[in-house]
Amino acid sequence: MSIEHTRDSRQWRLICDPPLLGACNMAIDDAILSSVASGESIPTLRFYAWSRPTLSLGYGQRTRPVDFARLAAHNMQLVRRPTGGRAILHIDELTYSLTLPITHPLARGSVVESYQHISQGLLLGLCSLGAHVAAERAAATDTVPSPVCFDTPSHYEIAVEGRKLVGSAQVRRHEGILQHGSLPLCGDIARICDALTYPDEAAREAAKAEVRDLATTLEQALGKVVDWQVAADAIANGFSEAFGISLMPCDLSEKERITAAQLEKEVYGSDTWTLRR
Repeated sequence: MSIEHTRDSRQWRLICDPPLLGACNMAIDDAILSSVASGESIPTLRFYAWSRPTLSLGYGQRTRPVDFARLAAHNMQLVRRPTGGRAILHIDELTYSLTLPITHPLARGSVVESYQHISQGLLLGLCSLGAHVAAERAAATDTVPSPVCFDTPSHYEIAVEGRKLVGSAQVRRHEGILQHGSLPLCGDIARICDALTYPDEAAREAAKAEVRDLATTLEQALGKVVDWQVAADAIANGFSEAFGISLMPCDLSEKERITAAQLEKEVYGSDTWTLRR
């Protein structure tokens, strides 16, 4: 399905942030969502990283799979996303977020349809780096899902030879949509299992082997390590090419900064939010 753009939708903000704590990253994404949805800010593509290894849970995911003792032992933080999905360990990665008004052409249709539209920008960017990627509708399965996001691709998420490369999640709120996702650049994709509960160490090692079979990193896909900024530039160019838009480097507005600081304190940095399930 082709995407037609209105004149107003052809210019987006581009925000590239330094590594930040997990609660701060989630609060910024949420603040941008409110701003874009209200019309105060134009569509926004944001790239960021994490200052500490952080396990993020989906909006409705239970905390039961989290091994809090091991989380602390591995110096990992815990945060809950505003979006759905399953657990992701954010480390050695490029994280993107795309925020659009609900009326934007890329937001048309269902969540799955918008995943398909948005994946075109990710595909072009990764292809420009030399990755042989695809984004297809996921096959139906009767398997009970594990708590790990990267153990199987969802609809139109990016994969390399069937192994998941980009994990994404979306929320629609305040007349806007936020989709953010994780592109692991290097390292052991199965490190997430060190923060989760298993009956014994044999079960943990089996889970790690399964994650390694079903997911991959950009380093594995290309046979080399790609710098964070190089990857961000490639994805940004992919979005520009796929959707015919111009990206304008920007910072957060003052109102977004104030909102993000409040959300970090009252929501994403609070156990009431993070441990609520």
